[in-house]
Amino acid sequence: MSANVTVRGSDDVTASETAAVAQDSTAAVGRDRTVAVVGTGTMGQGIAQVALVAGHPVRLYDSAPGRAAEAVAALTSRLDRLVEKGRLDAAAREAAVGRLHAADDPAELADAALVIEAIVEDLAVKQRLFADLEKIVGDDTVLATNTSSLSVTAIAGGLRLPGRFVGLHFFNPAPLLPLVEVVSGFATDPDVATRAYGTVKGWGKTPVRCADTPGFIVNRVARPFYAEALRVFEEGAADPATIDAALRDCGGFRMGPFELTDLIGQDVNEAVTRSVWESFHQDPKFTPSLAQRRLVESGRLGRKSGHGWFSYADGAERPAPHTAEPAGAPERIVVRGDLGPAEPLIGLFEEAGIKVRRRGGHGYVQLPGGARLGLAGGETAFEYQGEEVIHFDLALDYARASRIVLSTGEHTSAESLAEAVGLFQALGKQVSVIGDVAGMVVARTVAMLADLAADAVARGVATAEDVDTAMRLGVNYPAGPLEWAGKVGHARVRDLLAELHTRYPTGRYAPSPATARQACVEEGQDF
Repeated sequence: MSANVTVRGSDDVTASETAAVAQDSTAAVGRDRTVAVVGTGTMGQGIAQVALVAGHPVRLYDSAPGRAAEAVAALTSRLDRLVEKGRLDAAAREAAVGRLHAADDPAELADAALVIEAIVEDLAVKQRLFADLEKIVGDDTVLATNTSSLSVTAIAGGLRLPGRFVGLHFFNPAPLLPLVEVVSGFATDPDVATRAYGTVKGWGKTPVRCADTPGFIVNRVARPFYAEALRVFEEGAADPATIDAALRDCGGFRMGPFELTDLIGQDVNEAVTRSVWESFHQDPKFTPSLAQRRLVESGRLGRKSGHGWFSYADGAERPAPHTAEPAGAPERIVVRGDLGPAEPLIGLFEEAGIKVRRRGGHGYVQLPGGARLGLAGGETAFEYQGEEVIHFDLALDYARASRIVLSTGEHTSAESLAEAVGLFQALGKQVSVIGDVAGMVVARTVAMLADLAADAVARGVATAEDVDTAMRLGVNYPAGPLEWAGKVGHARVRDLLAELHTRYPTGRYAPSPATARQACVEEGQDF
């Protein structure tokens, strides 16, 4: 399950937009062929709308009496709204309504070229549905599931012709969000996957190919975005509002993980995390959060229950992130060595009128009082006994970031912290100070995202391009995790994870062989 921040309404997909996408008739279901959708909830209606405005005859079926007819009425109203907005002309609306039908009996789906299921996430229920459908439709009909968490291979396991079965995982709302994960099960015929891929591409979507693995691409790779924020919270280093602000204002993500899981539903997000964890035989990289489990057990499920990490009661104010009070900026600093991904800060400091002197060293800023200010790695400040150390977090773009996050150790004086705060405030940034936690917030999150992405590619789940595309479009990440790792440096990702693994020796942070290999290639070494 995923959620996204959008700027258009979920009805705003028109026939003209999908018609603008070229369709290869040899690799797609013809527009004159019927598409059937089984399940008429929000997702089922959304998928039906996409197929309908693309020009297909569409039949809707639901096992609950009357639901299909209600869905047809709801879709008709959506088309009316598109006409009112000027996004669909009246003639196209009439033609679409003429192609839309409710089916009272599964037998009415017999002539469908493609059947897409969007029913309850229950393996046995889905298996029974497709076993029944296989007795009704032709042998050349493509059968597809919109499951987000179940095995495509398992759903098709009992079919007479499992080769014509494929996963088509749309994202909600389906008419608006472009990504579709085209999932090949163990027995899926490559030609069927290609036909499904060509079909949804012809509908104006951006399909990505994916092997049948727990979580597919998005729900597998995205786990650290939530998990690392929860770990930082559980270690008492920062509160939810401040962690959200770090990932949003510094990392460039559209929403923070706490506000996003409140939107998705804590029960839904926790269930996906637990499903992926169990599917990977309780791999520590996917371990669920006890804090989130307690939230679910308490009934605080997020927006839908009125309270999650934050309260959504009428008049409730959202807690503000910790933001440091104004401090004076130092007149000069010394930069020792190369700051790596934070090197753009040097020009920003100089533009702000701060005098910068460069000296040899191991990549940190020396403040006037003698404290070391360095980019977050896998170590903590308290490990530097007798030395004042302040860490700052990774940012996607230091020039555009509106917030910088700092962490300090017990040996850091208030004067040194004020110098660091003032230094970044001189750039027009808000500054948040969190506890002394290894990897901070953004740095450890990005490193884990990159590691899981690299591992997925190495295991043949998807190509690097498709992984990055899926994460940008499926969950609105500001950059694909592999793209970001390339900018940060694969060696830096490996080293940060190795340091975290030393401090948390559970296997959760152990760099994958894929990350280690990329780091060695980057360094020109043999793996």
